[in-house]
Amino acid sequence: MVNGIIGKKLGMTQLFADDGSVTPVTVIKAGPCIVVQKKTVNTDGYDAVQLGLVEEKAPRRINKPTEGHFKRAGVPPTRVLREVRVQASEEGTNVGDKVLVDIFNQNDLVEIIGRSKGRGFAGFIKRHGFGGGRATHGSMFHRAPGGIGASAYPSRVIKGTRMAGHMGNERKTIKNLRVVAVDTDNNLLMIHGAVPGPNGAYVLIKKAQ
Repeated sequence: MVNGIIGKKLGMTQLFADDGSVTPVTVIKAGPCIVVQKKTVNTDGYDAVQLGLVEEKAPRRINKPTEGHFKRAGVPPTRVLREVRVQASEEGTNVGDKVLVDIFNQNDLVEIIGRSKGRGFAGFIKRHGFGGGRATHGSMFHRAPGGIGASAYPSRVIKGTRMAGHMGNERKTIKNLRVVAVDTDNNLLMIHGAVPGPNGAYVLIKKAQ
């Protein structure tokens, strides 16, 4: 059985319980997905399945290699593909099978993989949380990075030194998020808390190991 699904982040909202408590949730349109390829230890060196997210609008332009990939599987082409590892002992998953949101239940723990929001070029104070210097009169050290390396030895800037640069748009994995509610009719997942990425971003939801 496949333990993951591709979803599209719709946004955040609140769920109110009968006792008046409020739970912030992220709404994700999870699936429906289709198995496009099945990988095994004998053919690929590991066991996994490649999932394709079935959307309302099919992709308009497909190059020849991608078209052949879907034609060999006998499934309609999809724009978003993700790979999910499976156990070798799990049988019954074949190319063309559907993966729906009903693989999750309320209070399940999941991990979500996505790309964080891109912030463009950012300074080191915003990017790394530097404190900066004093803002009082006479201080000439306000938002400067300070020393970035020694002079005599090693006479160079060490790789990985925290500086200004591109911020965000990185692959992030958030683990042990709780499923608050599952709407199988509309393919919706309500996840407790925040999820990486902006609204409209694609994420991969997997059951926590």
